[in-house]
Amino acid sequence: MKRMTLKPKFVVGIAVLAVALGYMIYAGVTQSAVYFVTPSELTAGAVSGKAYRLGGMVEKGSVKWTPATLDLTFTLSDGRARVPVRHHGTPPDLFGEGRGAVVEGRWMSDGYFQGTQILAKHSEEYKAPHDGAAPGYKELMKSLRSDQK
Repeated sequence: MKRMTLKPKFVVGIAVLAVALGYMIYAGVTQSAVYFVTPSELTAGAVSGKAYRLGGMVEKGSVKWTPATLDLTFTLSDGRARVPVRHHGTPPDLFGEGRGAVVEGRWMSDGYFQGTQILAKHSEEYKAPHDGAAPGYKELMKSLRSDQK
């Protein structure tokens, strides 16, 4: 009976493939990692051009949006530091002054954060309109009654 032996070329080929696959996994994970930072952490030691997720409160009176050019500027703060943010595009519906927001983007050497995506934070509680004085309550109740016919 013949005994099967692995040829050295075959073993070397498998080793090269395993190393290449390991490197591709490592490179993919390290390049796609985006760190969450606060304005204080960002201003203390941010690397220019590196991708971050910046989270904080949108300062009141800082939002300026030009619909014609879709340029949006605002300031994020954590109570200790303030970071000016520039973004090109429309803001999300829940975005506004005095509310929390997370902005994905890059810290620029000019001293501002260039956002590529804005994620508006919202409350995790849902409160249904209970009293008849709440806006939209009558329309909601009317639509519910008409659906059951």
